[in-house]
Amino acid sequence: MTQQLSKHRHISFTAHYTGYIWYQMGISHPALATAKGKTLAALVHPIESWAEKYVGGSMRTTLKQRHTMLDTHLQTLIQQHPDLQVLEIACGLSPRGWWFRQHYPDITYRELDLPDMAATKQAALQQIESETDEVLSVDLFTDAFASAFEVFDPQRPLVVISEGLINYFEKPLLQQLIKAIATYGKDFKELHYLTDLYPEPTQNKLATIIWNSSRLLKWMSRSAFSFHFQTPVEVEQFFHEAGFKQVEVLQPKQFFDQISLQNRHQHLGDLVWTIQASNK
Repeated sequence: MTQQLSKHRHISFTAHYTGYIWYQMGISHPALATAKGKTLAALVHPIESWAEKYVGGSMRTTLKQRHTMLDTHLQTLIQQHPDLQVLEIACGLSPRGWWFRQHYPDITYRELDLPDMAATKQAALQQIESETDEVLSVDLFTDAFASAFEVFDPQRPLVVISEGLINYFEKPLLQQLIKAIATYGKDFKELHYLTDLYPEPTQNKLATIIWNSSRLLKWMSRSAFSFHFQTPVEVEQFFHEAGFKQVEVLQPKQFFDQISLQNRHQHLGDLVWTIQASNK
């Protein structure tokens, strides 16, 4: 049977770039670094270096921030729930699944992506893991997404995690995705969704340049990459409307610099935020 595919499936080239950057940072495995990723990283290196000097951050610095923050959130949940189950959607060439399976062998950790990227990831993992479950292959915007939740035990808590995903879709489609996660996960003992997003860079003096860069990314990825939110409150409301009861937005200045959580409703100027949502 031919697998369902939506029109929103043209962003895998970014997985090669991020996969290689993670390898450069020393947090990934050579098998997850591709030649295409190396080429893309070299291509944008001058722009990244300029942005880090004059903007105060770049794509690769936000990659490190969001990856660290999401991993920390996930480790906290594992400490709270030793029987945790994890579904990483749009996993790309992320080392997260490999790393967590090595360090927390008692949890269940499954990965999911579109067919071509799932096959690429599967081939890479078979080089570095003696036993690895099949990388699930479904389109998030078709009914087939529901089948991914059926491989897990509803009597145990489930975490859905995504990284570098949700800015690629128009707001109605993003709402569809988050509602699907809340709906398909509603019968689990607990459901958590960890993700990141890029807010509108309203606090940055070079916001126009960031906007122009996003338009380039939109064209290159044939996606609807855009900024949807200006404040944490807008994000919280959006996730509540999708069906999540508890929503927390965390900004790097709070996480790394330990700025008071009293400022959590303000845009603190960071280029990326993370979200922890649950149905509790």
